[in-house]
Amino acid sequence: MLPTDLPAALRSELEAVIGAARLAGERALLLRASGRWPGESTLADVGDQAADGFLQGFLRGRFPADAILSEETADSSARLGSARVWIVDPLDGTREYSQQRADWAVHVALVAEGRPVLGVVALPAQARVLWGALDGQRAWGGLLGAGCATRGEVREPDSLRIAVSRSHTPSWMPAFAGALGATQVHSGSVGNKVALLLLGEADVYAHRKGLKEWDTCAPEVVARALGWSVSRLSGADLVYNQPDPRVDEFLVCRPASRQRVLAALRTAGAAVAAP
Repeated sequence: MLPTDLPAALRSELEAVIGAARLAGERALLLRASGRWPGESTLADVGDQAADGFLQGFLRGRFPADAILSEETADSSARLGSARVWIVDPLDGTREYSQQRADWAVHVALVAEGRPVLGVVALPAQARVLWGALDGQRAWGGLLGAGCATRGEVREPDSLRIAVSRSHTPSWMPAFAGALGATQVHSGSVGNKVALLLLGEADVYAHRKGLKEWDTCAPEVVARALGWSVSRLSGADLVYNQPDPRVDEFLVCRPASRQRVLAALRTAGAAVAAP
């Protein structure tokens, strides 16, 4: 159930996109369960393309005047002149998806005049959807499915937990965790790692290299809507619908611990202060 004070236009778009992300995820789950593609690489490609095709058709049919930036579709510079751009990762965490795991996601976000305003992170194998909407100084966010969404204002635990990749540990991570006195929680997919924070299972997520706008946009909207701090590792804001969609850095943490986390990143050699 979405909040009753959501503006009508925003509610309509959010309801539609939540439904589309759910359906894209359900299709990917059905393809995986069919057993027709036993090879991990082939299954990953099939699931990715199926989810992307569905979301492309939905967005182009429902919002024909809007542009789309998707990981799985050739980019076009025409989007740079569009006031509204949908940023999509149809299957975030293809490795986890193809390995029959649950820590993968479907991302759909809307950027208006360069500002993220709507985001959905569906976790199909967990039957959960995290959603967020931003309208000026107002924000709405929540969880559909089991559990409760954790807001960024909630007091942090005595020992912080850092969401980290299950497949590799960056060289600066041990020093970063040590500076915070934190433990590490391993997971796949950017969307699922941010979800760990928003579901109360981790407290910090920091990534330094290789991310694109489709990896971060939907998780950023949801996290901001739930009161979390989101930035680059320097503390600077992320900017979307750029000619080069590479963003690399991504930090999500509680506002109350932001300065301590930024200082720990500098100590670990992962970031420099914003100019």
